[in-house]
Amino acid sequence: MTPQPPENRDKDAGRWSDLSRPPLNATALGRALVRPDALWSALDVVPATGSTNTDLAERAAAGDLREGTVLVAEEQSAARGRLDRRWSAPPRSGLFVSVYLTPTVPPARWGWLPLLAGVATATAIARTAGVDTALKWPNDLLVTVDGAERKTGGILAERAGDGVVIGIGLNVSLTAEELPVATAGSLALAGAPHTDRDPLLRAVLRSLEHWYGEWQAADGDPGACDLQAAYVAGCATLGRHVRAELPGGRSVEGEAVALDADGRLVLATADGVQQPVGAGDIVHLRPSTGDGYA
Repeated sequence: MTPQPPENRDKDAGRWSDLSRPPLNATALGRALVRPDALWSALDVVPATGSTNTDLAERAAAGDLREGTVLVAEEQSAARGRLDRRWSAPPRSGLFVSVYLTPTVPPARWGWLPLLAGVATATAIARTAGVDTALKWPNDLLVTVDGAERKTGGILAERAGDGVVIGIGLNVSLTAEELPVATAGSLALAGAPHTDRDPLLRAVLRSLEHWYGEWQAADGDPGACDLQAAYVAGCATLGRHVRAELPGGRSVEGEAVALDADGRLVLATADGVQQPVGAGDIVHLRPSTGDGYA
């Protein structure tokens, strides 16, 4: 065997420095997911980037993107959540993936896409990682760590070009010492028996393809394709007393009693008003009576 030059040995050592966090197998993932009859038309895995959502949005704005393009990063340095919040995680410790979709359903129903992505991701996690996962409206994925709810993932959808970029961030193997905030969690900390990211990413993308296809076939009607029922069944926010922190500094408190046909959270306030909330941060003030995903 020909010895490797020192610079190549150093590169490989860095790539495999954490043996518990091997890199994704881009070739195998592409072979499994990118097919002529599939939604996914291209899949790239990059070692690092600022934000996969930003990268795809810029390409979409330039008209250089096909529906079904998937971009995965092993590390993100400027990942964004709702309200442009920033977060980061160690390399290869999670899934950082964005996809580009161009729905044919009426644009008024595109607001269901982040909720659809939540249902798809929660279902995939439960089946593949063996962890009960619940949804916090509108875009968080929750697991239970030491008896407490912890955020292990989030979803960000944004208009770009002629379609929508959906980003999914998921903490997979983060340890307690690596968590960015005390309210965060990971699949490993939730007791997941399986934290191999390759099958988890395949499951998430296949689940997303399934739900997106059903939603499209129903012309975006969340009731006809069972999306609304699936979200309600897995939503940890419903049945709780919550505070909705709204744009402009306003807030409203009440019991989260329903999810309407537009994907808005309906709060029953103390004065008897049924208040739909379409955007804002939700603070859970009382435990849920539901079970979430099993």
